[in-house]
This record gives sequence, structure tokens and C-alpha cells, in this order.
Amino acid sequence: MADEKQHPIQVVVRRTGLTADVLRAWERRYAAVEPRRSRGGRRLYSDTDIERLRLLKRAAAAGRSIGQIASLPTDRLAAIVREDEAQDAGDTPSARPRVPSAAARYVEQALAAVADLDPARLRVVLSRAAVALTADEFLERVMVGVLERIGAGWHAGELGIAHEHLASAVANHVLGTTVASASGRDAAPAIVVATPSGERHELGAMMAAAAAAAAGWRVVYLGANAPADSIVTAADRHAPRVVALSVIYPQPDAEIAREVELLRERLPKDVTLAVGGSGVTPALERAGAVRVGDLSGFRAFLDKLADGSSAR
Repeated sequence: MADEKQHPIQVVVRRTGLTADVLRAWERRYAAVEPRRSRGGRRLYSDTDIERLRLLKRAAAAGRSIGQIASLPTDRLAAIVREDEAQDAGDTPSARPRVPSAAARYVEQALAAVADLDPARLRVVLSRAAVALTADEFLERVMVGVLERIGAGWHAGELGIAHEHLASAVANHVLGTTVASASGRDAAPAIVVATPSGERHELGAMMAAAAAAAAGWRVVYLGANAPADSIVTAADRHAPRVVALSVIYPQPDAEIAREVELLRERLPKDVTLAVGGSGVTPALERAGAVRVGDLSGFRAFLDKLADGSSAR
């Protein structure tokens, strides 16, 4: 209807969990929704569009092909989603054969490419997954799934250091492309993402940057081993609401805590300093950082800030 609320794409990204790239791909390839355009040419989505996109996301998460469901009327789509979710809730693992999800298929394809030391094929698989799946599915089910399986293969002696390095390099490339294409415009809230001095493993930071970009934040990505001075300079330039640090491998508490303390002293009080990753210790929280946990916890933290609530 003409008087129905109209929302920019950043709002749709937040409300549906779909990335801007997936939205555009679903519109261009499948005509999943047909948003209006503002006088300046920006896409504007109605509440009806948003509800339809949510239904499409739920149906795709149940294993249905977007190409088969995108053209269905919304009432039929809603009925399919109810049927799928009722079936999933009522079934036990032994009651029916388990059909691999789209995410699981991408994981297996990616692992095959890693085993063959084929970076080009791995890049294609991950890039396709990034477009075909929601941001949550791509990051948590594909990227995390691939990295966990590679880690297990390395410990079991089935994969070598070359496999791990190849996978990390390609994953960083694909995630970097995702961040660049999905990051919010100048009006979006800004977030600076990095690893602190001494932390040279940036994949966790890149995953956090991709999650923030998918949620509509404007990402300023500084990469690995960023000194406090560089982080503060970036914060002065971009006025972020959040500075997020990834710490994957444990370091001496005193060293990294000093970095966090220095950042907390030099950053404006209204900038939240967040830390996440397997290397985070209570010492960093005592130094003034907010611990955000895994990717789902990080997204919840960003959503809370975007809604205007305090993260502290």
C-alpha cells in the first residue's frame, strides 16, 4: 500500500539477518521482492517485503533452494515454512534420513578443495556460499565449520600446515571482499576492528568485521598486530561507537592488558572497547574491555548498541 512504511536496506539487513549482497542477488536473480526506489535511487522496502524475506531465509535454512521458492506467493511460502519447522520439531534423528543442508554441502566442497591444495576452487566455493546463504549461516556454519574441521584434520595428522595456511589465506580474501561490499555507508555507525599488538592471527578479526558489515555497520578494518597508537588514530578519524579487538592465541596477561588499558585511557569514554576470541582472559575485562564471546554473542552485542542500549 502507498502509505506502508518504507525502510532503507540497512534496516532490512538488521531485521532479516541477510547481507546486502544476498538481498541484491535474490532481487536480481529471482525477483524475490521488488522494493520501491527513492527519488535518489535508493532501495526502499516495506514491512511486507521484510516479512517475505524473513520467510525466505527460514525456508532456505531448512534446505530449500531459493530458486524454487522465491516466486511463491507469500501465503504459500508461510505455509511451507510452518510445515518444515513443524516437521523438524516433531522428528527425531532416527525418524528420517538426514539431508545435508546447503551449508554442510559447502563445507564438504571447501574441505575437498583444501585437501587438494586448490586455492582457486576454495575461493569459488566460499564466494558462492557467501552469496547463497545468510550472513549468519555463512560465517557460523560454513566458515567456522571449515576452520574447525581443518583444525581437527591437522591434529589428526590428516592435513598439514600448508593446508591450514592456504585455507586461512583464501578465507581472509573472501571475508575481505564481503566486508568491502557489505559495509555500511557513511551514515552508518562505525566500528574499528583489529588485533592488538602481538596478535598476528587476523582471521578472528576478519570474521568479526564481516559480521559487523553484514549487520549494517561501517567497518574500519586495521588488520593484525595493530599498535594502540594506530587504533587511537583511526578512532579519532572515524569516530566509531565500538573498537573491537580479536585475541586468538593466549599472550602474557600483563602485556596485552597494558595495551587494553592504554586504549581505554586514550579512547573517548563513549566508545565501547570490546574483546573476543579464544585468547581473551579476565585480565582484559579488568583492564576496561567488554568481553563479547563468540560470533553470535558479538552480533547480539552490536544489535544492542544499534538499538541505543548501553553495552556496559
